[in-house]
Amino acid sequence: MDAPKIFESEYRFCLLLWEHEPVNSTKLVALCKDQLGWSKATTYTVIRRLAQRGVIQNENTIVSSLISKEEAQRSRLEEMVDETFEGSMPAFIAAFSKSKKLTKNEVNQLQALIDSFQED
Repeated sequence: MDAPKIFESEYRFCLLLWEHEPVNSTKLVALCKDQLGWSKATTYTVIRRLAQRGVIQNENTIVSSLISKEEAQRSRLEEMVDETFEGSMPAFIAAFSKSKKLTKNEVNQLQALIDSFQED
């Protein structure tokens, strides 16, 4: 099952949550005010929306994630590749590698990853 859609501001919220979870919602409000500049109302709205979409849970004022950071990253990346590169991972990698010089080690890691997914 794909991870539910998480928008940019919600993702920044999730980064805080993953770092501190499980966390009391009052403490989470303070973290969001300090690190994101959010009001209490904004934080509780995001908590409610993400809980409705199955991204987090808020039980007895304790907030925790229902999906991992890796699942969210994978979902966001797949969405970006679909929308921006018409679903082409090679087009994404080509664009990325033109804007960021890859080290020899990164090239080797990518090649090893590609090799591990090749069909026999």
